Amino acid sequence: MNAHALLTRLRGQIPLLVTAVLLVSMFSVGSVQYEGFFSGQVVLNLLIDNAFLLVVAVGMTFVVLTGGIDLSVGAVVALSTMVSAWLVEQHGWPPLLVIPLVLLMGTAGGWLMGWIIHVFEIQPFIVTLAGMFLARGLCYTISVESISITDPQYTAMAQTRIPLGDLFVSPSALIALLLVAAGFVVLHYTRFGRNVYALGGSEQSALLMGLPVQRTKTGVYAISGFCSALGGVLLTFYMLSGYGLHAVGLELDAIAAVVIGGTLLTGGSGYLLGTLLGVLVLGLIQTVISFQGTLSSWWTRIVIGALLFVFIVLQRLITARRR
Repeated sequence: MNAHALLTRLRGQIPLLVTAVLLVSMFSVGSVQYEGFFSGQVVLNLLIDNAFLLVVAVGMTFVVLTGGIDLSVGAVVALSTMVSAWLVEQHGWPPLLVIPLVLLMGTAGGWLMGWIIHVFEIQPFIVTLAGMFLARGLCYTISVESISITDPQYTAMAQTRIPLGDLFVSPSALIALLLVAAGFVVLHYTRFGRNVYALGGSEQSALLMGLPVQRTKTGVYAISGFCSALGGVLLTFYMLSGYGLHAVGLELDAIAAVVIGGTLLTGGSGYLLGTLLGVLVLGLIQTVISFQGTLSSWWTRIVIGALLFVFIVLQRLITARRR
């Protein structure tokens, strides 16, 4: 690797390094300011409480890497909780049948949106916005009220704690970490992953190189749909209910995590590790405000908004220098 290529690669990793430094700095300041903050369980709680967001953000990372966007993820999460609660509680379906059905539903919906985006050359913003309204509307055709889940298998998953010495972690957190690892392997060690980065770099160039653009584009939206449905399953374990108002605004949190994690909104550059760090940063902001005790929860949104501005400007400066 020559000096210019090495410099370009290091420059692309600047947002990732900034996110890592920000995470460590926030944790250090919190540890100094608040008693009991410096704890391994606090870090694990970030994963436990944000496992469903991390899963959704993994799918969003695939989409953003191609230069696309998926606004339907929060609504698909809510629909997954509603379908799960409705089938399990009101129709007596076994969870082992309901969960694969929900995952298949999310994957098929994502694939369909990707197909429409590619074949009809419609902006992803418009197609996924329509998907968001459709999924959220379907929630209310099932029920306008929350449906509680009392199924023993769901409650067992919700209450299970996997011991790690004196600490513990939930099964949902482990599922989220396994998904991050699987996504990392797919992006960096498979042909599909290379196609994702190539498509995000330039769709026209990808076409000229003979890459399967349609298959790649529909694939990333199918992955996003799968991750949204899986996030809905994990949220069902977390909340033990299905509700049409679950995960309102989750698509914005997922996009924020991806951007703060260093993935370029224009596509072609980013890392799943950065998305993991981005989710931890968002969770840590909420934790700090919770430890503070005197600040409104709206300060979480204010801080996230400020961070987004900073990272978007940083991305702009990096891409401008590349040119």
